[in-house]
Amino acid sequence: MVQEVSYDIIVVGAGPAGSTAALYAAKKGASVLLLDKKREIGNPIQCAGFLPDSSEVKALLPEADLPETLESYPDSCVLQPIKIQRIIPPNCNTKEFAVKGAVLDRRRYDQFLAGQAAEAGAELTIKTRVTKVEGTTVETSGVFGKHTIRAKAIIGADGPNSLVAKSKGLSMKPEEKETSVAIEYQVRNVNIDPDALEMYFGKEYVPGGYAWIFPEGKNRANVGIGIRLGMAEKGISAKDYLHRFIREHPVAGPKLKNAITMNVIAGIIPVNGAPANTATADSLIVGDAAGHIIATNGGGIPPAMIAGKIAGETAAEFAAGKCRLEEYDRRWRAQFGSALETSVQARQIMDGIMKSDALMNAAFKFISPEQMKVMQCGKLPGPVKLGLQALNRGKK
Repeated sequence: MVQEVSYDIIVVGAGPAGSTAALYAAKKGASVLLLDKKREIGNPIQCAGFLPDSSEVKALLPEADLPETLESYPDSCVLQPIKIQRIIPPNCNTKEFAVKGAVLDRRRYDQFLAGQAAEAGAELTIKTRVTKVEGTTVETSGVFGKHTIRAKAIIGADGPNSLVAKSKGLSMKPEEKETSVAIEYQVRNVNIDPDALEMYFGKEYVPGGYAWIFPEGKNRANVGIGIRLGMAEKGISAKDYLHRFIREHPVAGPKLKNAITMNVIAGIIPVNGAPANTATADSLIVGDAAGHIIATNGGGIPPAMIAGKIAGETAAEFAAGKCRLEEYDRRWRAQFGSALETSVQARQIMDGIMKSDALMNAAFKFISPEQMKVMQCGKLPGPVKLGLQALNRGKK
C-alpha cells in the first residue's frame, strides 16, 4: 500500500523500460514509486520476446550504454537460445544468417527487472492504474484504493497509448502515427527448428509486415503476424491473416499443421519512430510510449531498456537539482536516435516493395544474407537503398 504522499520520481508502467528507469533512478539515490496496472508483472505478455545478445546490440548501437540487466539475466528467463535467423520471401527462396540471442519467458524476465528495481530501493505497487496526470501529481486507483501522489518528475513507460504522453502533450499527432497490429499464439506440438527464428513475407499472408515462428523450446513456439491494416484486404482481420498463414503457407503450414494453441497475445506496435519531443520540464516518456521501436523488425526491448537507463539517471539528476529534465531527449538521441530514424526510413522504402510479391522477390534476390541482417537491425546499406529505390521507381 502506498504510504508516502510524495516521491522524487513516479514511474508509470513496469515493463522493461519502466523497471529499468526505476532501477537506475533508485541506484542514484532518488526515491522512486514504480506503478503497474497489471495484477501480475509480465502477465499477460505483450510480445514474442526475442532478445538479441548484448554483442549484437552493441554492434547495432555502438554509442549506447547498455543496462546491466540487458547484458546479464538469470537462465530461468530463457525459453530457447537462438543461433540462426531465416528470412522467407513470397517465393520461399530462404536466406539465413547467424544471430546470437534468446527467446525469453517475458513473465519471468519482466518480474526479474521489476525485482531488481525494488531491490535497489524503488517501491513497487501493482494492480494500480493511473487515472489522471496533472502537473507532477498523479491520481491512482486500484487494489490498494485511491491515492493522490506528488513527485518532482514523472516517467511515462505506459505503452503506445500512454496517458502520460497525452497529458503532457508528448504524443505524436494522429497524421504522424503509424502502427502495426500484432496477434500471436503460443503453440505446442509443432515441428520446428528450435535454433532458428523464422520471418515470413508476402502480401497474401502478411500485408505491410511479416509473420514469424519463434521457438520457445522443444515442439513449442510463438507464431504470429504484425500487419498494417491500411495495406490489408478489405474485411480481412489480423486474426484471419494469421489463420491463413498457419493453415496455408507452403513452408510454415506443414510445421504448424498439428499446432495446439495455448495462449493468445495481441497488441499495437508503433513503427514511425519517436515524437519530436520526449520530455517536458517535469515529465518524460520512454519505451513504446516514446516510439522506441526498431521499425524494420518491431524490436523494442533493447532500445526501451537503453532509454530506460538514460531516463532513470536523468530524472534522478533532475530531482537532485543537477540538470534539466529535457536533457533526457538529447541523451537518448545521441545514443541511438540515428539508428531509430534510419529504421523508419528503411521501413518506408520497404512499404512500396511490400505492395507487390514480385517486387519483394526481386528485392530479396539481390540482398545478401549479411545485408539482410544489417537491415533487420534497422540500418540500410547504401547499395541496398539504391536498389530498393530503383525497384520502387520501376513499379511506377
